[in-house]
This record gives sequence, C-alpha cells and structure tokens, in this order.
Amino acid sequence: MKLTPTHMFARYDDITPAFLQSIGIRALLIDIDNTLAPYEQPEPDDRLRAWLESLRRAGILAALVSNNHAPRVKTFNASLGLPAYADSRKPFKKNMLRAMQALGVTPGETAVLGDQLLTDAYAGLRLGMPALIVPPIRDKTTPFFRFKRLCERPFIRRYARQHGWQDWMSFWHVHPGK
Repeated sequence: MKLTPTHMFARYDDITPAFLQSIGIRALLIDIDNTLAPYEQPEPDDRLRAWLESLRRAGILAALVSNNHAPRVKTFNASLGLPAYADSRKPFKKNMLRAMQALGVTPGETAVLGDQLLTDAYAGLRLGMPALIVPPIRDKTTPFFRFKRLCERPFIRRYARQHGWQDWMSFWHVHPGK
C-alpha cells in the first residue's frame, strides 16, 4: 500500500515555490482541514493568503480538494477563488482528476498536500504524484481519528528512517503553529 509520504514539512508554508519548482511541480492539490486551518477556522488567515500569493507569483497553480462538505469548502474558498472540490471522498481519485483537468496539468507535474496518509497521501501516490504531508494543526481525538493516526505511524517511521529523523514523534504530535 502506498502510504509513505514523499516529503514531510512542519507547516504548509514551509513548502516554498522554489522547492516545488525544484521537483518539477506546477500545481498543488491542497486539503483544507488540519492542513491549512483547523476545522473551526471558517476563513483563511493572512498567513495562508500570503503563502498562496507566493505560489501564484511563482506560477504554481492551486486547487482545494477536501473531504469536507460543500458549505465548509465554499465558505473557506469564498475570498480565495481557487478551484475547489468538496465531498471528495479521498482516497478516491475522481475530484483529484477533476482538479488537475481544471488546472490543465498532469499527475507528473502535480503534488498533493495534506495531513492524512490514509486519504491525502494515498490518493496522490495512487496517481503517481508526490505526497507532501504536514502534521495536523489540531487533530481530532475521536476513537476513529486516534485509530487512523495509529495506522499511519509505521509509514511516518519509515519516512523518518529514510530521512534520518531522530525525533519524529515530537514532530508529528506537537505542531509548531500551536
């Protein structure tokens, strides 16, 4: 199963346009909740706007691909005006493919950005895209989410071993933006 992230970052804005260009990325398909903002944040903040503007200035296209429902996605995207897809049911590929078609890009020039391996990473990796993963901003603590995070641990450990990380547990469970 393809779940090991291609790259991991402490926060979404650690992913620079220069980095994306260096790995041949022209477009980014981005999750919203716990990747760009906590669930309870209805609209983008200035930090996110600045990051998206830096992508735009560098010619990096962006679309939002969320498993959340349309009202949440529409409210969050209202001031951004990005192509946005709600109820995506990631890891299913349908809305990922629709987003790439809308942006006019192929999987070879697109990356996915998210906080979950079982949805975001798996969807992108199945399409041959790099999976850029950040720790969740404010993770849910329901039994279902705790189980999902437990299932992700071996793949995070594998990434850590491959990249020489010693302190992967603190990285993954203590978000620097809190």
